[in-house]
Amino acid sequence: MELPSYFRDFLTGIRPTENQRQDLITGHRTLRERLNADETLSKIIVSMFLQGSYRRGTVIRPKGDKRSDVDLVVVTKLSEEDYPDPEEAMKLFIPFLEQHYKDKYELQGRSIGISLSYVDLDLVITSAPTEAEIGLLLSESVTSLDSLEEVDDWRLNQFWISQDARQTFSDSLVRNRLDTARQEAEWKLSPLRIPDREAKTWEDTHPLAQTQWTRDKNKLCNSHYINVVKAIKWWRRVKHPTPKYPKGYPVEHLIGQCCPDEILSVADGVTLTLETIASKYAIHAACKMTPDLRDHGVPSHNVFKRVSGEDFAEFHTQVCEAAKIARQALDADTVYESAQLWRELFGNKFPEPPENNSGRGSNPSQPGGFTQRQSVSTVGTGRFA
Repeated sequence: MELPSYFRDFLTGIRPTENQRQDLITGHRTLRERLNADETLSKIIVSMFLQGSYRRGTVIRPKGDKRSDVDLVVVTKLSEEDYPDPEEAMKLFIPFLEQHYKDKYELQGRSIGISLSYVDLDLVITSAPTEAEIGLLLSESVTSLDSLEEVDDWRLNQFWISQDARQTFSDSLVRNRLDTARQEAEWKLSPLRIPDREAKTWEDTHPLAQTQWTRDKNKLCNSHYINVVKAIKWWRRVKHPTPKYPKGYPVEHLIGQCCPDEILSVADGVTLTLETIASKYAIHAACKMTPDLRDHGVPSHNVFKRVSGEDFAEFHTQVCEAAKIARQALDADTVYESAQLWRELFGNKFPEPPENNSGRGSNPSQPGGFTQRQSVSTVGTGRFA
């Protein structure tokens, strides 16, 4: 059974709490303000914007004592000719880090990790973009703090305006701007170049293309896609923390390739996605090979290239088991049976059904139906920034 009311409560329970959202906001805003105020670094910074699950609206609550995390892209004016080894470019940020985040930062393979008591930050620097794109990267559609869960009208062009900016304009002007943004073609920006410290080179990435693809997929999936991603990521986190890889964006990318369009509910999307992964990649798993999945906007990059064949085979076995449980839950005859199976899949964040299990269907007045709600459950209303 699809149990939409139960899934609404489940999704509310796996989103970051209000305190965690505020920690995310405080962490990245403070970092941005400090970078803009730094006498040296501010001269080499072109633009800053959020990327990752935070921006795509697929972020989930950290488990246990883990902290929330957010990625900040810092587009610089640094030339790859002047800094052929990207680690040298990253080291330019060390005096700033020593001043504001002493003993709390680490140079990582592709970013600078900053671990605070309340949030983890990933500072991702880029080399200089083309002159033609500098102005575009300063636009509100790039630098906005709105996530796809908060705005379903985001467009990558000069006419789109953020939720905060909408408060300063009349309703008619906002409508006109958004109408124009919908009709206007989106910019076709080039990939940005970020460090690969191990290879001592710069590599392509296109977080804006990833966000565009996620937005479009969510619309094709009747706005259920980003919630399907959150649900499956939560299953992976609480039920199968090992193997360590694949995790994060590679898992999200795989879900995107396997989630059918036109799904009718989150339950439908979760079940069909798990079943598709199980069937589509059975041969890969049997041969202990990883899939070749090309990144959005960067066709040269396989997002699974760092996942071993052994780890993928183990992950695939877990998906196959989860797909069977999801199918049983979706096809169950009673609310009680269905909810218990969904709890088996997702853990105790999924609501418990009432004890009386004799009813069928989803009418709250029937025995065994949904728990009577005392208030309206909502999906996607939490502000992330």
